[in-house]
Amino acid sequence: MTRRAIELLLLVALGAVWGWAEDSPGFTLGGCLLGALTWSVLDGLRARRVLRWLNKAEAARAPNLGGAWGELVERCRKLIKKLEKKAQSSDARLEDFLAAIQASPNGVVLLDSSGRIEWSNLTAANHLGFDPQRDLGQYVRNLVRNPAFTAYLAGGDFGHEIQIDGPGPRPSQPTKISLQVHPYGKKRKLMISRDVTAVQLAEAMRRDFVANVSHEIRTPLTVLSGFVETMQSIPLEEADRTRYLDLMSQQAHRMQTLVSDLLTLSRLEGSPSPGPGEWIDSGELLAHVVQEARGLTQAISATPHLIEPASGPDLWVSGAKTELLSAMSNLLSNAVRYTPGGGTIRPGWRMREEGGVEFFVSDSGPGIAAEHLPRLTERFYRVDRSRSRETGGTGLGLAIVKHVAQRHGGHIEVQSTVGAGSTFAIALPPSRVRQRFSG
Repeated sequence: MTRRAIELLLLVALGAVWGWAEDSPGFTLGGCLLGALTWSVLDGLRARRVLRWLNKAEAARAPNLGGAWGELVERCRKLIKKLEKKAQSSDARLEDFLAAIQASPNGVVLLDSSGRIEWSNLTAANHLGFDPQRDLGQYVRNLVRNPAFTAYLAGGDFGHEIQIDGPGPRPSQPTKISLQVHPYGKKRKLMISRDVTAVQLAEAMRRDFVANVSHEIRTPLTVLSGFVETMQSIPLEEADRTRYLDLMSQQAHRMQTLVSDLLTLSRLEGSPSPGPGEWIDSGELLAHVVQEARGLTQAISATPHLIEPASGPDLWVSGAKTELLSAMSNLLSNAVRYTPGGGTIRPGWRMREEGGVEFFVSDSGPGIAAEHLPRLTERFYRVDRSRSRETGGTGLGLAIVKHVAQRHGGHIEVQSTVGAGSTFAIALPPSRVRQRFSG
């Protein structure tokens, strides 16, 4: 027999005893009813306590009851704790999931059935120019005011992505944002955004690169094919034949140099950066490139340049020897090609204030206007196209220098004044240099 039944019988019995004590059958029956009513009130109060507790659903503050109500409370308490634990686990998983989406390089926006923003990561907000907290609940079409986007959202055909202009560093330089909507649930939408500015820039650079290479190769090929046709169809004197062959040899050498530079760039871009590598005598590197430059000036200048190496510290330089020689040689050969014959060119090594080292080349050439300086390391960019081609330049030399410097943890620096010459330098970090002590 349960506790509740015992309590009921006990209260009824007490009521009956009270009525019997009054010596009246009516009082006995009334006492029984009064006992039952008292039990009902007490049981109702217990039920009310349980209901109030269940409304708050706080497992830690369960009422202390006995009997069936106590057992019910205990079972409910265990169930509430289990549900709380499950809810905490679900909340943690949701937080992890949202954190992962927040860290995504792609923008993610959740839209309700009316097109209002339910949630957005910071990436999407930056792509589209709204606030991820303040603009919750706003219609996305009111925040992204782009005709193409509005038409895309209204059309309902989400099988393809669209591109719109996003906020950029300057109004004249907007970013390019790719958007695609994916319907899910009950008319809700998931919108994915990607910044494709770099992709479009790379594609434009690729097109320019192909066009430039085609142009650079077309000119010598045209010259070669013209001379070949001439030699095949017209009898030539020995002097003319020799002159034509010399010109053909020059154009063939120009194409060979271009292909060699392209392969060098391809190798630099497709291979990992060099580690510490071997330690090379800086004086040995300087002597090697100076000898090459003196041979070049003898070949292309009626009045050879005066190439005077500057005295500098006795150093060891760490890195890929072939790459360093290529970069240094390109700086010196550029100085020879762009400095008028008879001018002075001074290459050398010198320490930098932060403890690094730089290889520099100063010339007495015509100098470079300030508007050209930011673009000098672009492939095929030339300040003076005619002079570069006349002296055999490919327009890739400074691009190679920049890549080599970056692969060694350094950078290229340019200082130039129109009419007063230029100084180009490859700056290397302290980890790439150490003093050489004799003895």
